[in-house]
Amino acid sequence: MAHHVANEIPAHLLMWQRVREYAVPLSMIETATARRAVGDWAGACAAARIDVDFDLRAVRDRHGTDLVTRLRADLRRLAPDLLRWHMPRIAPDGRLRPGLTISLARYRSSGATPLQLVVRTPPARADAGQRMSLALWEGSGNGAPGHHPHPHPDRRFRLDLHRHLWDSGRSGELVRRCGAGGASSMAPPGRPHALRRPALRDRPVLPDRPTVHDSAWAVASWAAEAELLLRAEGCPRGAFTVRLGARSRAVLELVAPDDSHAPTFRPLREALPPQEVAALPVLPEAAARVLPDLELLRAGLVTAERLHPLVATALASSGSVAASRSAPVAGPAPESGDPHRVECRGEVHRIALRDGVLTAIDHDPAQLRREELLVALGGPALPCLRAIDAVHRNPEALPAVRERLGHGDVAGALAVVEGLLGPRAVLRDGPLREELESAAARRVDHGLFRSGLVTVHPGAVGGQNASGAVHAEAGHRPRLDRRTPHEMRRKRSSRARPRTGLHR
Repeated sequence: MAHHVANEIPAHLLMWQRVREYAVPLSMIETATARRAVGDWAGACAAARIDVDFDLRAVRDRHGTDLVTRLRADLRRLAPDLLRWHMPRIAPDGRLRPGLTISLARYRSSGATPLQLVVRTPPARADAGQRMSLALWEGSGNGAPGHHPHPHPDRRFRLDLHRHLWDSGRSGELVRRCGAGGASSMAPPGRPHALRRPALRDRPVLPDRPTVHDSAWAVASWAAEAELLLRAEGCPRGAFTVRLGARSRAVLELVAPDDSHAPTFRPLREALPPQEVAALPVLPEAAARVLPDLELLRAGLVTAERLHPLVATALASSGSVAASRSAPVAGPAPESGDPHRVECRGEVHRIALRDGVLTAIDHDPAQLRREELLVALGGPALPCLRAIDAVHRNPEALPAVRERLGHGDVAGALAVVEGLLGPRAVLRDGPLREELESAAARRVDHGLFRSGLVTVHPGAVGGQNASGAVHAEAGHRPRLDRRTPHEMRRKRSSRARPRTGLHR
């Protein structure tokens, strides 16, 4: 990609382009779809790297057969690969947003709090493999793992009102609710062309300079989405909030002349105290912003063939897919082919895979053994051997391997390495080996988190004595000292941190 072209593309679109390339590989989609087609929802979840933290028989004994019947029906409609496709992500690498608990469905039960099917993401310290987990949330203190940082369902990220983002039977609703039919905006209301919504007189104040990972605002669909949100909360009309940034929220009011007219929204006329604003329903991120796939299609950064099949089928009815087929795609650069060609001793020699290893095929094996012995004694290496050593230590495909490892696609990363170096290659010290060893070590941290053996961040415990362990087990806040990680120390000591438990 040319430098001047890359500068014209918003940073958040470049991030989503890498996410669509590496986060949900085609092999995962095909395996999960095949298992879901035969009714094996557990196998589909395993193919999409989603752990299941409940047993249907135990749920039946606790909540009855009717609830389990509804739960099993939702699990059979669940497309775990589609859920991973639409999960919230963070800049700049596009990994899963850590430490989230997202509601997928709600079920009425005998308890005071409705039973909820939730999906959880591990904290950043244990996100190796980018695995997720399905669980049932029964309310405060019931069934919530003590080692998860945020076991309660998040109000900002919720998918129980957006089943088309994970339910294979309702994926066709994507076009109507993704922001494809209305105008989007990232500009403030002071500019007349900002919202392109002439019927809206009082416009919310949108951020003038969005951050690099912000998507476009789906302002045209806020009223309809807010109506669904308020009905789910038990009030057909009223006030709601839209999170515009880390420290800014728009307080809006859903109004309509009567029930037979389409609802509209306007800024709340009376200012509310911060405590009341924090208690208002929050418009989910999936409703507040335009679908990233739609932005990628409009920008020509992805084609319909590279989208998830359910997403591509749903968007086929709009003009975005047809327009993107002829648009130039600024995808990742193609990887170098095989065999390689190296100028060696005045001739062009070939480097290719032979017997499972990368070797210089234009040199005699005995000559190669002599040259390797000479290098071991401190002598100069042949250009062919230097090229092979460079490929082993720092290959051109290292960024692709790093992206796959970062998104948990270990099989895809190993396939790239084996295709480049051969299945019998012995890795040498260098960036490639360091990346693979780091990925393997971080999987141990994820296993410790899943087993509950490490309940808090190791650096957050002030000391290794028994009293520190007792305080950690009792749920006390650890003291801040030099062993505390910098990010945790900055978050704990910041004056801007929220004082209410409703928002992070």
